[in-house]
Amino acid sequence: MANLTDIEDGFSATKLFNQGYSYTYDDVIFLPHYIDFPTDAVNLSTKLSTNINLSVPCVASPMDTVTESSMAVAMASLGGIGIIHSNNTAVEQAALIRSAKSHRIPYVSTDIPFVNPNDCILDSSVFDSFPCVFVTENGCQKDRKLLGVVDKLVWDSLSDKEARVSSYMKKNVVTLPNTSSFNDVAGYLAANDLDLVPLVSENGELVDVVSGKDVERINGFPKLGLPTVGKGGEFLVGASIGTRESDKERLKQLVDAGADVIVIDSSQGNSIYQIEMIKYAKKMFPSIDVIGGNVVTMYQAQNLIQAGVEGLRVGMGSGSICTTQEVCAVGRGQATAVYKVASIASQSGIPIIADGGISNSGHIVKALTLGASTVMMGSFLAGSTEAPGVYEIKGGRKVKKYRGMGSLEAMTKGSDARYLGDTAKMKIAQGVVGAVADKGSVLKFIPYTMQAVKQGFQDLGADSLQAAHELLRSGTLRLEARTGAAQIEGGVHGLVSYEKKAF
Repeated sequence: MANLTDIEDGFSATKLFNQGYSYTYDDVIFLPHYIDFPTDAVNLSTKLSTNINLSVPCVASPMDTVTESSMAVAMASLGGIGIIHSNNTAVEQAALIRSAKSHRIPYVSTDIPFVNPNDCILDSSVFDSFPCVFVTENGCQKDRKLLGVVDKLVWDSLSDKEARVSSYMKKNVVTLPNTSSFNDVAGYLAANDLDLVPLVSENGELVDVVSGKDVERINGFPKLGLPTVGKGGEFLVGASIGTRESDKERLKQLVDAGADVIVIDSSQGNSIYQIEMIKYAKKMFPSIDVIGGNVVTMYQAQNLIQAGVEGLRVGMGSGSICTTQEVCAVGRGQATAVYKVASIASQSGIPIIADGGISNSGHIVKALTLGASTVMMGSFLAGSTEAPGVYEIKGGRKVKKYRGMGSLEAMTKGSDARYLGDTAKMKIAQGVVGAVADKGSVLKFIPYTMQAVKQGFQDLGADSLQAAHELLRSGTLRLEARTGAAQIEGGVHGLVSYEKKAF
């Protein structure tokens, strides 16, 4: 009988990824290893960049239909992080960062109604989304200094509906500081038998409103890792910038607003423009981690590492709404790209983000095991409660818009600079506009997804990302390429109909 050490089955990663093929996640499969620990013993803590730690390896992509304040807060509360997009003005992006940094619990109210003291509430429609209306000086989202509250029951009792709000609003409003923890807010509501309580900043600005129903809903979500917070308890938030000269001023505004990490957003990161921006950012703000990209080759990665990045974003043309490989004939299969870039980045201790191609928990397992420290998700998070945009009903399904930053629609708002096309006379799309089905809250489906990832790591015999990387580098973990038939066999097949639920 052969010794176990003499048995060679499958391929090492070194051998598989040096055969001249460009593999996607679906093209490869890991062979199971030995299990000697329970699923819950798997530790998914990792690094986003050299100096930023996360308790779960999830990053929300800097896309304008994926990450604004609500998504950034939700991801940080789960132990990941969100990168707020730059397809807006610098002032708008900075405001989104400040908004996210002002929260200590996930957003619960996105449709708070506002009026100003001189307004008249003529009909009850203003109360459709909330049992009360909040009075601010200008009655709008931008000016949130709380002056008073109008309760619907008080409004109902008015004989003169044309009376100005200032004549009957409640001025001494019971509030809590926006720095209050979720447990503090929940305890206060219960102890005082209140339906809701506004959370306000030091300046008296309304940050959020939490109700008893919100407390029940959040308590019903599964718990995940420790939240991603700074020394003062505020959520860590990332922000993207481009490589234009104007992005230098944007960078300053983002840092002043409290951005904790900067992602230089480019579809092809190995350019003189990005290298100069990296050097500028590190010179002006040496304490801020800078993540470069996107790259898919070892040569690209090495150039940006030498320029001074603390992290790399890997992927080119692998996103579900990206057409770069089709239009420009450049890119790489994502599995190969992650493995190759990780091989050289690990020599310098630079974490990499696998960006694109994530459709399920198995893809996350593959990306992390092949050398990534985190995965960046766009379509995986699009359509969620926390994603920007409004829901629509199409074909009987509840959907939200999801678009590539290389789509012509996104380019009209400024994202063409990401593709080095902002000065071109003709715009060529490298992405599309689509829609994704309602996924519910990331506070629910990300914890379930991470539990599935833990089960994948258990089957691999790796109780942490670091263990998985070591098993891969040593050749202990074995892989094989999958034929088209094997990929079909590995999914649901042979059924007339079925219902597929992840949890």
